[in-house]
This record gives sequence, structure tokens and C-alpha cells, in this order.
Amino acid sequence: MKTRRRARGQAPRPGSPGQIIALAFAAGIAVGSGLLLLPMATANVQPGASALDSVFTATSALCVTGLVVVDTATHWSTFGHVVILGLMQVGGLGIMTVASLLVVLVSRRLGLRARLVAQAQSGNLDASDVRRVLRNVVLFSVVGEAVTAALLAGRLALGYGAPVGEALWEGVFLSVSAFNNAGFVLRTEGMAGFVGDPWMLVPVALAVVVGGLGFPVIFELVKSWRPRSWSTTTRITVITSLGLLVIGTALLTALEYGNPATLGPMGVGGKLLTGFFSAVMPRSGGFNVVDVGRMTPETWLATDVLMFIGGGSASTAGGIKVTTFGLLAVVLWAEMRGEPDVDVGRRRIPVSNQRQALAVALLGVGLAMASTFALLGLSDEDLDRVIFEVLSALGTVGLSTGITANLPPAGQMLLILLMFVGRLGPLALASALALRGRPRHYRRPEERTIIG
Repeated sequence: MKTRRRARGQAPRPGSPGQIIALAFAAGIAVGSGLLLLPMATANVQPGASALDSVFTATSALCVTGLVVVDTATHWSTFGHVVILGLMQVGGLGIMTVASLLVVLVSRRLGLRARLVAQAQSGNLDASDVRRVLRNVVLFSVVGEAVTAALLAGRLALGYGAPVGEALWEGVFLSVSAFNNAGFVLRTEGMAGFVGDPWMLVPVALAVVVGGLGFPVIFELVKSWRPRSWSTTTRITVITSLGLLVIGTALLTALEYGNPATLGPMGVGGKLLTGFFSAVMPRSGGFNVVDVGRMTPETWLATDVLMFIGGGSASTAGGIKVTTFGLLAVVLWAEMRGEPDVDVGRRRIPVSNQRQALAVALLGVGLAMASTFALLGLSDEDLDRVIFEVLSALGTVGLSTGITANLPPAGQMLLILLMFVGRLGPLALASALALRGRPRHYRRPEERTIIG
């Protein structure tokens, strides 16, 4: 059999876009871990960060998760906080999106493979439009973060008496963390000190929602607010996101309404505000204003579902994505009605798209189950808390019932892997499924199997 030999001096062909993105994120984690290992990255009262603490924090920041094994506010120095801020920003935009943008700015050219990589991070966009989209993504992110930072800094300075410099720094950090759905806070108590304060909670929640919608959806909404002109992706994303937000707010508020450890002592307005904030955060935000560890098991279960679904495609959020969940819901509805096709609005969803959604969802379920079994064997924690931790890491959410720092090193390493796979898994899988499609010039005889 004849094989093609690579010409002498010819560079090897790069891998698929999914492989390139995975390698880029791994390199980013390595660089971030190295920076956090530097003595200047930890506070003066600390002996220095361990390798595991540095890798865990760098992975959590770059994968915009928010799970921590050390107190972000006191363990890391200002330099460490700047490193975490940079990792959140790069991870939120997508490290290959940033790399592709740099190629555009420096060389004014963008090759086909670079465009495919950017497409994998930016959604189903035409390759000829990637250059323009990359500019818009960065511009939109900077403007959104700047507006949110100004609102938060003003509230911290005027409402909490923080010095202007500290207010600006905390506002910028919190804004980047919120817009990129990262969940890191420069306070030991998290956002518990802002409970009941709409001037702090609402901007953070809105930044999480906007960052979790996905840039293609946001750009389309900016062009037109008429649902009839929306693409199928935007239609599914907006409708499913609104539905989950309303249902989540009502459910979490009702479940915790009388809990004396969470919403019980609050007034009706405070309960609704906290319920809304708590319903937004499982979509990948990761902030909390009440103690998650003292919520009811029913609330944990509802939060598990929201964390598994996640946010919009090509967004800073994790999970299997609302487009996957919404599409599967439409498929189920069409099957129950006996419809021959799956329609969304005036468009028919191709069978290949349905299979991709099913593959992403089933792989997510399988990975969550396997990881839960593994973490149960590695720790002495209850099943409810372990499932919550696994889904929080896999969905890159960052909420925790308080067991992260108490897990053994092997358990924390498992969470590192889950955060990495959770950030890249659905993306890499979708890219692989889309690029591996091969035409077949024959079809086998059809035979039905018994279902149900």
C-alpha cells in the first residue's frame, strides 16, 4: 500500500480545532499555575501556594468555574489576584479567540484553520465573517465589563464607604468575574455581605445572564428584537433561558422560603431578589449570597438540574447548553405528537443536529455518573454533596456546599479534570461531530427496534 510521505522541511499538519483549543487551554493552565506558584503571588502571611492549590486555582479561573480550595481574598496577593483576573478574562473570551484576534491585528490575515478554530469558539458563524465577529466580541466584552465595573465601583464607594481605589479594583474584578461567569470574589464571605442589595446583585446577575447567552445570540438580538427574524439558535436560546430563569426563580424561592438558614429571615422583596439571584447563578455564574451548604436537599437537586443544563452556546457559561436542552425538548414534543419532522418556528431541524444534541447530553450524563462514583470512593462525603460538587465542576459553575477544600488530593485532581472537560467537552465534541461527517453513497436496509 502506498503512503504519502511528508516533504522534507514541511511542517506537520496541525490538529483539529478541538485539539488546538484543548492544547491552548492546557498551556494557559500551565502558565497560570506557574505564575501562582511564584512567592509574590501569595499574601505575606502565607508560606506559599502548593502545586495542587496553584493548578486548581488556575484551572478554575481559566475554565471560569469559581471553585476554590483556598480563600481567594486572603491567600493570594495583589499579584495573584491580577493573575486570576487575567485567567478569567482569557478563559471567558476563549483562548483561541484571543489568539485568532491577535493574528488579525498583527498580520491582517486569518487562515482557514484559524477561522475554523475561531468558529468553534464563536458558534455557527460564516468563516468570512469571523474577523469582524472577533472584533465585536472583544469590543462588546470590554464595554459590558466597563459599564458593570462602573456601577459596582460606584455602589461600593457610595454605599459601603470603600476608598475609591479599592472600590474601582473590586468593581473591575467582580465585573470581569461576573461577565465571564467565573464566580471569583475578593471577599472571604463571598457576596453574602451584599444580600438584599439590588444595586450590587442586579448588575452582577445581569452580567452573568448576558455573558451566558452567547455572543452570536447577543449580536443577533442587537440587530433585531423581532422573534420572527431570529435564527433557530437565538429562538431556542432566548425562550429556553427565559423559561429556566422564571421556573428556577419560583422554585428556589418556594423551596427556601421558610428556611431559617437562608431566605427565612428576609422580607418578601429580599426573598424574591435572592431567589432570582440564586436561580441565575447555577447557569454558570457561581456567586452566592446565602450559604449553599445550608440549603435543603430539594434545592440542591433543583440546582443540580440547572447546573447540568448551563447557559447558551458559544458563551462564557458551561453545561450541556440551553440549545442542547431546548432542542431535545422540541424533539420530545414532536415525537409525542407524532410529527414526521422537528420544527422550530419556520425551520426544520436536520436529523444530524438532533443526533449531536443527543450525543452531547448522553455523554454529559455518563461523565457525571462516572465522576460521582469516583468521588464517592475517594471521599467520605454524602451523595447529595458529591453530586452537587461534580455537576458544579462539570458545568463550570463554581457553587459548592463547602466540601471542595476538604476533599483529598485525588478528589481535587478529579475536579480539575472535570473543570477542564466541562469547559472544553461540549465544544470539542460538537466540533468533532461537525468535522467528522462523511458522505455515504449507500444505505442499509431499515429495521425497527422496540422502544420503551
